[in-house]
Amino acid sequence: MATGLLIVCVGKATKIVDRYQGMVKGYTGTFRLGEATSTWDADSPVIQREPWEHIKDDDIKKVVASFCGDIWQVPPMFSAIKVGGERMYDKARRGEKVELSPRRVTIFKFDIERSLNDRQNLIFRVICSKGTYIRSLCADFGKALGSGAHLTALRRDLIGEYSVDDAWDFQELQEQITKEFL
Repeated sequence: MATGLLIVCVGKATKIVDRYQGMVKGYTGTFRLGEATSTWDADSPVIQREPWEHIKDDDIKKVVASFCGDIWQVPPMFSAIKVGGERMYDKARRGEKVELSPRRVTIFKFDIERSLNDRQNLIFRVICSKGTYIRSLCADFGKALGSGAHLTALRRDLIGEYSVDDAWDFQELQEQITKEFL
C-alpha cells in the first residue's frame, strides 16, 4: 500500500544509513473516516464502523492544529518494533496483546482536507520526525474527531532534502545499474 521515496544504501554506503533514517519525512495520503481496522490501514478488513457524518470541516481544522508540534503517539501493534527480541507484527499475528508505551514525535506540518469525490475520505500531507507512524496519526485523528479512521493510501514524498520528484523509478534504477556493469 505504501509507495514513494526509498533511499537504498549498498556496499560502503550502508555505514551512513542512520543519517538518512534520522531525517525529517514527508508523506501524502488518504484517511477514511468512520471505519477502523486491526492494522489501522486498508491491509486488513474493517472491524468497526462509527458515525462520521457529524464531522464538519471546521472540526477537522481545529483537530489538525492540536496534532502539530510535539505529540505523544502509541505505535501500532502491527509494527516492526521489537519487544522482548521479537517484532510486534509477529506477536500481533498470533493475537498477543502488548501494551506499547507512547513515544514522542514531532509533526512539523499537517495539512488536511476532505476529498471532493467522497466526503468520508480525508486527503493529507504531513511533514514529521523520525519514528512517526502515519497509521497511528490517522487512528488518533479519527478518535479526536469522535469517530474512527484508517489509512487507505500512503506515499513518502520526502526524506530530508531528497524528493521523490528527483528519484529514479525502479526501471530507471535497473537501467543505471546495467550501464555501470556493461
